[in-house]
Amino acid sequence: MRLRNKPWAGEFIANHPDFVIPRPNEWKGKWKRLFDNEQPIHIEVGTGKGKFIVEMAKRHPHINYIGIERQQSVIVSALKKIKEEGLSNVKLINVNASELTDIFDKGEVERIYLNFSDPWPKKRHGKRRLTHPVFLTVFERILVNGGELHFKTDNQGLFEFSLVSFSEFGLLLKSVSLDLHNSGFEGNIMTEYEEKFSKKGHKIYRAEVQFR
Repeated sequence: MRLRNKPWAGEFIANHPDFVIPRPNEWKGKWKRLFDNEQPIHIEVGTGKGKFIVEMAKRHPHINYIGIERQQSVIVSALKKIKEEGLSNVKLINVNASELTDIFDKGEVERIYLNFSDPWPKKRHGKRRLTHPVFLTVFERILVNGGELHFKTDNQGLFEFSLVSFSEFGLLLKSVSLDLHNSGFEGNIMTEYEEKFSKKGHKIYRAEVQFR
């Protein structure tokens, strides 16, 4: 899908530093200070337009959420949603997932969400998948002991690859669903992509894994 360029996005982001945090590396080890509380921190890597993280923040005010999104033309949609809702327990960061260890200290994050990440279907692009051991190593470095990763996708190939990757990395598989919307799972919040793919009849795959 071609991303529509928004030439005004950079300026719009710069004008809202309370929502999209500039120089996030300066807050490494101090994110709870930024939120001014001791609530647990959950992050979503690949926040997109923000539907998921905004709804999570509304439902769980006792948790602080940080959305990670590298595309400025996408993150502005999430920014608008947060402004409209007036949420104080969610922030955004405009960076790449590979930079997370420069931004978060060990044990700063309790849970990571990966929702409909780019499947990178070509074999030579395997290391770009967010469930590849390259990224699992990054996630392990910022999570608390026993921290969790929650993963959703409509791509069967990516899901199968991810389950193998999780197992070989030594993660504990806590929950696996091969058809989330017909599984009886309660409390699911759909992303924009999830709504789109579900309407097309795609199965949604989901896994919860725990780092040990």
